[in-house]
Amino acid sequence: MLCCMPGVAFVPALLVSWSSAAFIISYAIAVLAGHVEPLVPYISDTGTKPPESGVFGFMINISALLAAITMYIRYLLIEKQNESSHFVRSSCNMFTLCMGLMGCTGMGIVATFQELAVPSVHDIGALVAFGSGVVYITFQSIISYKSCPRWNTYFVCHIRMAIAVISIIAFIPMIVFASKISVTKIDWTPGEKDYTFHFMSAICEWTVAFGFIFFFLTFIRDFQRFSLRISTEIHED
Repeated sequence: MLCCMPGVAFVPALLVSWSSAAFIISYAIAVLAGHVEPLVPYISDTGTKPPESGVFGFMINISALLAAITMYIRYLLIEKQNESSHFVRSSCNMFTLCMGLMGCTGMGIVATFQELAVPSVHDIGALVAFGSGVVYITFQSIISYKSCPRWNTYFVCHIRMAIAVISIIAFIPMIVFASKISVTKIDWTPGEKDYTFHFMSAICEWTVAFGFIFFFLTFIRDFQRFSLRISTEIHED
């Protein structure tokens, strides 16, 4: 089905489906193995212990790669559209791409360094991933408005901005509540110390994560109008 999509729409479609599967599969394995409580664990909690840690690390690293490819194609698309419309500065487009790639790097760090093994590095990776991701979708929303009405509909722009605003609103308390947790652990139970902070922070984390997924979902229609061509030149001496 993905191969039948016009243009390069299969790229964000694959990113969305793969990332959703990464979260759901690792969560299901962790819960069935009894490693986490079913009620809103951190995303990283579902990828800390084997066997789910291997699945989580592998799938999230692939998601980071797919996200980087999607962001680069999006950058090329805006550059191409900008040749005739001049709706955004090229430097702004490049800055947005760099922020997105920083977020992908953070995802790779999160996937590689488990929460309990190297907590400080893991937390830095998570902060970079979520922080850079929020900046990326915010700037992409602004760029989308600037490209209206030729390259985007206002309805799509409103959807993107709504997702960006919700992600920003969720990102701030996610950091605040997480900073109040005094111990790093994955086996949380209701009623114990710092559980409320953990619970609220985890809800916000899942909100931001799926905000990213829904945001990339809106790229599919744009990517249908764009195709990449590889040209080769043969020089004879």
